[in-house]
Amino acid sequence: MIVTINRPDVVALIEAAANRMTGGNKTEAVAMAVRHLLERDAKAGSLFGAHPGSVRVRDGVDLTAPVLQEPLDAETGREIDR
Repeated sequence: MIVTINRPDVVALIEAAANRMTGGNKTEAVAMAVRHLLERDAKAGSLFGAHPGSVRVRDGVDLTAPVLQEPLDAETGREIDR
């Protein structure tokens, strides 16, 4: 695939980044930028949405239900014997 970029301001950004980060390799500079954007987008979203199908929950399991059924000791005011 060939990508042509004609906007002078974008070309200047790519050339500056390439000179600073890749020794002048404009293709690698663009690849680094796109990888960075994709990684940042993946981190911003839900972990469950990042890899569809990687998490399976059995029928009847509610991930939003409280885990602890009993009140915590701190909430009851009871002392813990040690």
